[in-house]
Amino acid sequence: MKFETIKLEMSQDLAILTLNQPDSRNGLSVMLQKEMLAALELLGTQDDVRALILTGAGRSFCSGGDLAELDSRRKSGGSVGEGVATLMAEISNPLILALQNLPMPIVSAVNGSAAGAGISLALAADIVVAARSAFFLTPFLPRLGIVPDLGATWFLPQRIGRARAMGLMLLGDRLPAEKAAEWGLIWSCVDDASLMDEARKIAGQLAKAPAHMALEARRALDAAGQQGLAEQLDYETERQRHLLDLPSFAEGVQAFFEKREPIFRK
Repeated sequence: MKFETIKLEMSQDLAILTLNQPDSRNGLSVMLQKEMLAALELLGTQDDVRALILTGAGRSFCSGGDLAELDSRRKSGGSVGEGVATLMAEISNPLILALQNLPMPIVSAVNGSAAGAGISLALAADIVVAARSAFFLTPFLPRLGIVPDLGATWFLPQRIGRARAMGLMLLGDRLPAEKAAEWGLIWSCVDDASLMDEARKIAGQLAKAPAHMALEARRALDAAGQQGLAEQLDYETERQRHLLDLPSFAEGVQAFFEKREPIFRK
């Protein structure tokens, strides 16, 4: 499949999806979002791909919503809000959900800025690694008078708590990658030159795990955020009831007794 605004590379058990509009700092144009959805749909059919790296071309990971497109909508008359709400319902929100439902672990390699909805895109991954020069920015409320979207109001307090999420949303200050790692917003901050090597290393490790690992981890943490301890214990019990009878558990146990690394079938 040929793309114009993104690049999708698949090699052995690893895929790399690169936002490829560096002149606009990889802003989330309609075409880019549609192409990302198509790429994720394609990846969902590739049983041999076991992990995905999401990154951006050029000096930015993603600058968020394409303000040039929004300004064009405003100048053409009519309701910008209605048009954008329709776009979010039909394309943008399904994109975030598609990332969360992808049956493989996702590593975000954040180079440069992750601003606006670019934060949501980065945090929709399972593990986020950022270059030391990278930063996170939520300009929605203080600079535009609109709420953070594409899941930012869900991801931020989940990762760093309400107080820090509120500060980022109201102040709109840059959050450097090193502080983001200290706060627990991301997994790690690495030297710029090491970013893709580290992302590949992590993705390679994830690719060796059972194929259902990422979905199980996401769903378990989502359930934990919505219910009390007793209910979560019941959830864990039911998942173990199913998972302990899968071939992956048998292989893990056998590998343990044979003192070797487990080899999980695709």
